[in-house]
Amino acid sequence: MDSPSKPSSQAAALAAQELREVDATIVQRLSSDVPLVGEVARYIIAAGGKRLRPVLLLLMSGALGSQHPQRFNLAAVVEFIHTATLLHDDVVDESTLRRGRSTANEVFGNPASVLVGDFLYSRAFQMMVEAGSMRVMQILADATNVIAEGEVLQLMNMHDASLDEAGYLRVIRSKTAKLFEASCLLAAVLAGAPPEVEAACAEYGLSLGTAFQVIDDVLDYEGDAAEMGKNLGDDLREGKATLPLILAMQLAPADQAAIVRSAIETGNTADLDAIVAIVRGCGALERTKAAAAVQAQQAIDAIRGFEPNAYTNSLLELAAQLLLRRA
Repeated sequence: MDSPSKPSSQAAALAAQELREVDATIVQRLSSDVPLVGEVARYIIAAGGKRLRPVLLLLMSGALGSQHPQRFNLAAVVEFIHTATLLHDDVVDESTLRRGRSTANEVFGNPASVLVGDFLYSRAFQMMVEAGSMRVMQILADATNVIAEGEVLQLMNMHDASLDEAGYLRVIRSKTAKLFEASCLLAAVLAGAPPEVEAACAEYGLSLGTAFQVIDDVLDYEGDAAEMGKNLGDDLREGKATLPLILAMQLAPADQAAIVRSAIETGNTADLDAIVAIVRGCGALERTKAAAAVQAQQAIDAIRGFEPNAYTNSLLELAAQLLLRRA
C-alpha cells in the first residue's frame, strides 16, 4: 500500500515541473548565517516525502486556471510550516525514527530541533509577507495558530482512554488537516476566486487532510516499521488514543477492550502484539477505513462541480484513492 502522504502518479507528474520551482525556493530560503540552522533544516527537508501540501496548492491553482507568480513562494511557506511542526512533534513525542531514518532530534539533539523549527516558522512568516496580501497572511497565521492549539489539545489527551471519535477528529483536523485546508484555500485566494469557490477549496483540503490522517493511523496497525518509516506502536507508547484504538475499545470483548484501555492509560507496550491482534481482529480497522472514506467522499463532493481539466482530475483521484482503501 502506498504511503498516505504520497500523491498519485498523475498528480505527481502534473506537479513535477512546478515542484522543481518550489524546491529551488526552499533551498534559497533555507540560507542562514548560522551553519547549524541550514544543516538541521536541510536534513529534515531532504527527508520530506512527496511535498503533498505544496502539491495541493499547485494542483488547486491549476484546477482554477491560475498561474499566480506567488504560488511557488507560498507552496514553500506551507512546506516550511509543515516541517517546523515535524521538528517540534518529534521532540515532544521523543521519536527516534521518521520515514525510515533517524529524526533530527536524534541526530542533532532536542535544543537544535526546537530552535530550527522556530527558524522555519519565522522564515515562513517573512516569506508570506512578500505575497503582499493581508488575506494570505490571515489564512497562514490562523492555520499556524490552530495547528499549535491542536498540538496542545493532543498533549492534553495523552493517556486518556475515554477520548471519543469526535474528540479524535477535533485533534487531527486542527493538527494535520488545517494545513491541507490552508494550502487549497491559498490557491483560491491567489486565483481571485469567489467566496463559494474558496469555501469549496477549503472543504476539499480539510476533508482530504482528515482522511489522510485517519488512513495513516490505520497503517500503524497494518504495516511494519520498515514500510511505515516509524516505530509500530509509537502512538500507543505515547498514550495517544487514535481511532483504531478508540473503536477497538468499543468493538472488542470487554476483556480485550480492558487490555487496550490499560495500555493507553499507562503507555505500557508489553501487550503490543496482543493489542495489534485485537485491533486487527475486532473490525476496528474496517470501521476506521470507513470513517476515512466518508471524509474522502466529502472532498470529492466539494470540487465535483469544478471545471474538468487534468488538475481537477488529479485532485479527484487523490481523494478517490482513499475511498478505495476502505476495502
